Amino acid sequence: MSQFVWLLDRGAALVAYPVLYLAVLTGALYNTESFGVLHEAAQRIHIELSVLAMIVTLLHAGLGILDAWFVVSGQVPAPAYSMPYFFGGITVGGGALLMLVVAVLGFTDAKRFQQPWGPRVVHSFAYAGFTFGTVHAAAIGTDLTGLIRPLLGPSVAFLVYVLLLRLLMLRKSSSNTIST
Repeated sequence: MSQFVWLLDRGAALVAYPVLYLAVLTGALYNTESFGVLHEAAQRIHIELSVLAMIVTLLHAGLGILDAWFVVSGQVPAPAYSMPYFFGGITVGGGALLMLVVAVLGFTDAKRFQQPWGPRVVHSFAYAGFTFGTVHAAAIGTDLTGLIRPLLGPSVAFLVYVLLLRLLMLRKSSSNTIST
């Protein structure tokens, strides 16, 4: 049973992380018209990707809690790393989940958060949640460090590049609006 839960947990994580990545990427492209075709594509799929990402992330969280319980109760061998490192990784994953839930609430129940915590600010928690999720994945989430880490760094660097490009375009368009 515990090995089956471990496999389901890892499988859910392997689906959740790429879908979360695509949700964040399409979120960056969603409101910036200067991205052209990418902007239009992002508007078509961002919400569906985000819903799928949250479902799979919640599945991973539930299975992860059960898997951690098996480790803590001694039903399965402890991981190769120390227990404080294990608990730190779980805490970072819990922080990622909390921030993602706040971001979803910012979108689905925007009136819940009043000024200065408007829906846009709360929705930006998705970026912080993704960052925590990336740390969680790189630290304790994978045993395939030889394959995952070389992919993780460049893909996160690309996402940061798109976010910075979006910020630059938004500043440029706001300065053009002010000068006219």
